[in-house]
Amino acid sequence: MSVVNHFTQGPLTPALAYLMSCIGSMLGLRLTAQAHASRGASRMRWLIGGAISIGGTGIWVMHFIAMMGFAVDGTPIKYDVPLTAASAAVAIVVVGTGLFLVSYGKGRVPALLGGGVLTGLGVASMHYLGMYAMNMSAHVAYDRLYVALSVVIAIVAATAALWFTLRVKKTIWITGAALVMGVAVSGMHYTGMAAMMVTVDPEPGVVAGADALDFLVPLMTVISLITLTMLLMVILSPSEQELHEDAELVARLEMRRRATEEQQLTYPAPPVQQQRMPVRGRRR
Repeated sequence: MSVVNHFTQGPLTPALAYLMSCIGSMLGLRLTAQAHASRGASRMRWLIGGAISIGGTGIWVMHFIAMMGFAVDGTPIKYDVPLTAASAAVAIVVVGTGLFLVSYGKGRVPALLGGGVLTGLGVASMHYLGMYAMNMSAHVAYDRLYVALSVVIAIVAATAALWFTLRVKKTIWITGAALVMGVAVSGMHYTGMAAMMVTVDPEPGVVAGADALDFLVPLMTVISLITLTMLLMVILSPSEQELHEDAELVARLEMRRRATEEQQLTYPAPPVQQQRMPVRGRRR
């Protein structure tokens, strides 16, 4: 087997990957909290934003930032553009599906477990699809034990993440949950990468695909800008507590209006009598 290095940039890539995972998870939890305080189409939009944040930034961007530090001696590494883009779509769709299941399932245990398994399998599929998108002049094999372990970690992490979306509301708890989710996503990634066994071809050929800097960096930049835009939306939107206070105020005003109407029906106001003006006789 060839020498595989996951940390060619030192601690920079794993640290940045973990940071992006935490940021995406934190924003996603904040968006889902906003979704639970909303109704109708607004709720759906917040959930979609949460899926983009967790699946796009928290998982997919984290994965490929970590891949920036991956190298194999004896062969260049390039990326299949359609497969890499498909892996981003898979991450967002599966996380969105899990969020919709637990949100509209009202937090029931079957919905949580089903959403966790589905999302975990989807995240693992995204990870290995992203690895399959790497082109190199080498033969790649996988250790089944490490693959199974990475899938289990993905399912547990996804289930915990979905549970967090139902339970954490305050900023301090959202921050703590995001830090835990970042550890889980990073652990799943590097466990999956440890499963990879590479043997470089004796006579390396031409490697097709796009360079990481030419393709991945612009794509990650776009997703990061979308994340920042959603962050501004969250900051400018009323919090769950403010929405609750507004709802209580509207309810009190409605109760007062109904009480006033009932009082008017019970004690109607007396009719206003018109006074007749005396008729003066004409002077002769």
